Amino acid sequence: MTRSVIVEARRSPMGKLLGALSPLSATDIGAQVAKATLEAIQCPVEAVDWALIGQVLQAGAGQNPARQVALKAGLPETITAVTVNQVCGSGMRAAMNADNNIRLGEATTILTGGIESMSNAPYYVRGTRTGAVKFGHMTMEDGMVSDGLTCPFEKWGMGNAAEYTARKYGVSRDDQDAYSLESHRRAAAAAKAGHFNRTIAAIEVPGRKGPMVLAEDESIRSDVTLDDLKKLKPAFEKDGTITAGNSSQLTDGAAMALITSEAEAAKRGWPVRARIVAHTTFGVAPKELFIAPVGAVRGAVEKAGWKMKDVDLFEINEAFAAQMLACMRQLEIPHEKVNVLGGAIALGHPIGCSGTRVIVTLINALEVLGRKRGVASLCLGGGNAVAMAIEVP
Repeated sequence: MTRSVIVEARRSPMGKLLGALSPLSATDIGAQVAKATLEAIQCPVEAVDWALIGQVLQAGAGQNPARQVALKAGLPETITAVTVNQVCGSGMRAAMNADNNIRLGEATTILTGGIESMSNAPYYVRGTRTGAVKFGHMTMEDGMVSDGLTCPFEKWGMGNAAEYTARKYGVSRDDQDAYSLESHRRAAAAAKAGHFNRTIAAIEVPGRKGPMVLAEDESIRSDVTLDDLKKLKPAFEKDGTITAGNSSQLTDGAAMALITSEAEAAKRGWPVRARIVAHTTFGVAPKELFIAPVGAVRGAVEKAGWKMKDVDLFEINEAFAAQMLACMRQLEIPHEKVNVLGGAIALGHPIGCSGTRVIVTLINALEVLGRKRGVASLCLGGGNAVAMAIEVP
């Protein structure tokens, strides 16, 4: 059977909410990363058959954001483009679907990715079309919160779900803050050592005084201390343990991975950065979403024909420190193998982008450390999780 390989993978710098990338739409950010990804290996635009791009906050983004990214990046009008939404796993689902399509012979080379501009998520005023309010004020609803950060089943926010997870699995505030500090420390060290240079595509942002170029993550706090984190008040429940400091950051960003068949990569002389070995989806009750990566990771490892001890590195999206610690304890994996270049607590979590971003970062980490096998995973609102097992040459 045809095997799929990732021949290039890039991401934008992560921009803070209402930060440097906020003047750009998600598709604008994505198009710049897509173009950089193709140019890195001199991939002719006509060689790309499909574009599969994930985005969660699609309201107001215009028709088929994947198509917008593709054409803005200079891909031909004949390309098939599909936008994917599986909440935080959207970018990984795009890569999983690409792998399936290539194995089935439906396509040869597919641009996959994830995009999000949380800064540009619109507010909604419901009932205006039907005239539901004949007199008086109407309430505005934050589309980012409603469509990206609220469970439609439990009717609570992701922060409340994290509080539930922390209580159920006995994750203390001290442990969460210590984990978060380490995420920033690792990301800051990786940035200082130049480890992100191979994967970051600088983004040009127009301005009144001319364009500005963002080439580094805005979100990493190299100066944060444990005392700083301990001073923060609970953000979601009065006596809770979840704070802004031990939660992932709301950010803007995009990530892309060019996936093709092994034969096509050899034919065109493209370097293989990683081989897709296996991928899985796992489901639990909606309120248990943060523990779902445990089942997804185990499933991907089993499907790959590996044992947990065979995996050199894990890249698990850091929605919250409580979620990470609960998953690591259930999987019985040491922190030394997990998110070695820092995670979403330091880098940020542009929700539609993160599924691809963790793949990009995992490949980067395996290359930097000279390791071979890795598994990337994310929890998803609603109770699913996705995971992908990869090998680097």
